[in-house]
Amino acid sequence: MFKLAHRVQTLTPSTTLAITAKANELKAQGVDLIGLGAGEPDFNTPENILQAAYKSMIEGKTKYTPAGGLPALKEAIIQKLQRDQELTYAPKEIMVGVGAKHVLYTLFQVLLDKGDEVIIPIPYWVSYPEQVKLAEGVPVYIEATAGQNYKISAQQLREAITDRTKAVMINTPSNPTGMIYSKEELQELAEVCRENDILIVSDEIYEKLIYGEAEHVSIATLSEDAKNRTIVVNGVSKSHSMTGWRIGYAAGNAELIGAMTSLASHSTSNPTTTSQYAAIEAYNGPQDAVEEMRKAFEGRLETIFPKLAAIPGFNVIHPQGAFYLLPDVSEAAEKTGFSSVDEFVEALLTEANVAVIPGSGFGAPSTIRLSYATSLEALNEAVERIGKFVSARWQD
Repeated sequence: MFKLAHRVQTLTPSTTLAITAKANELKAQGVDLIGLGAGEPDFNTPENILQAAYKSMIEGKTKYTPAGGLPALKEAIIQKLQRDQELTYAPKEIMVGVGAKHVLYTLFQVLLDKGDEVIIPIPYWVSYPEQVKLAEGVPVYIEATAGQNYKISAQQLREAITDRTKAVMINTPSNPTGMIYSKEELQELAEVCRENDILIVSDEIYEKLIYGEAEHVSIATLSEDAKNRTIVVNGVSKSHSMTGWRIGYAAGNAELIGAMTSLASHSTSNPTTTSQYAAIEAYNGPQDAVEEMRKAFEGRLETIFPKLAAIPGFNVIHPQGAFYLLPDVSEAAEKTGFSSVDEFVEALLTEANVAVIPGSGFGAPSTIRLSYATSLEALNEAVERIGKFVSARWQD
């Protein structure tokens, strides 16, 4: 009777959402399951933000807003970028969307023509390649190995560029690796982009979750040229524990931002009004809760990392940010009798009652992603279950 459009026939469903759904289904059946899959903080949205949202509703601020966001929210974002990165933008260079994911989707829709290429480092966040394909673009992958701390080099980028290259994705801190590009590494990448006149899409959604001596550097801060060719993508989801509020933004070239805003006006009308007022408070109000959550994540990481690294066949690099661990478990999968890491993950779910995300969804099939955005008690129990599962099945 009908045929699906070609653009969706090749889409790969979100691995993270699929695993989370299966985990929730098992929990509903009464299974004592620990989920380490979801990419969202386990804290409630801070109270001052909740109150600002409530106040906006009581005051009747529940109507349409401009498609690209409330002027007051744009101003809050401008002030945040000036305060945190010393970056200066005008309101016409800011677009607020329905979460950073929607912002990225809209960007690729206005940027890419059929056959245009976007360079995407591996491991990557699951939606990058799918969004490029939906815009009829072509994802071009560069593998960043564990030996490179999962970060691409300037030479790799240079070799991947063709006459069809429109942009490169930079995600720092990274989902799923938690690795952070240094200022020097970003300078080298920015120079390659300048030489070849390509756009930089800088996903900085985990900017506030930095640990140890590491620091976040936005590639847009490195030079006027870098700023002019960078679209910074960020939002309140991870920093302020507001994943469900769906507020993200893009900052950059006014022509691109204008096109994104026009497209959004025909797809979403505007980001949810109440969420926008909440986001204004998130950026303008006290930031104590942001730091409290960061410290909690860091404490969990330092507690759980050595225990995970001690599991036979788990080879894991200490992350610098975000709230993920990405161990290579290919040896563990092989030694426990599985033909693939995906099978290993399935057994962890059904036998050990621990839900993790297979790295195949991130372009890294020898790995698994574990989120430590859950209680320390649950993390300790989960790692103990995984360790027992591996030890019981291990075959030399």
